[in-house]
Amino acid sequence: MHTGTVKWFNNAKGYGFILSSDGTTDIFAHYSAITMEGYKTLKAGQEVTYDLVEGEKGLHATNIAAAGSTVTQNDDLQPPSLDVESDTVSDH
Repeated sequence: MHTGTVKWFNNAKGYGFILSSDGTTDIFAHYSAITMEGYKTLKAGQEVTYDLVEGEKGLHATNIAAAGSTVTQNDDLQPPSLDVESDTVSDH
C-alpha cells in the first residue's frame, strides 16, 4: 500500500493523477479504481492510499481510498427507531 496526494482529478473525464508521497512520481488514477462509497471522485490536495500496477502506458493506481479512512462492515449497527407515540428517536 502506497500513500500520496491527489495532484488533480477531472470529474467529467473520470481520471487524474496522484503524486507519490516522495514527490517524484505522477500516478494515473481512474474513477473505477476508487474504493470509496458513493460518488467516486478525488479532490486536489486530498491524501490517499493506493496500490500500484504497471500498465502499458506506465504506473496506475488501484484500490484508491482516502488516507486514514477505514471501510468496515458492522452487522450490529441498527438505525434508530422512531417512537411514533412521543415523536422521539431512540437508539434501541
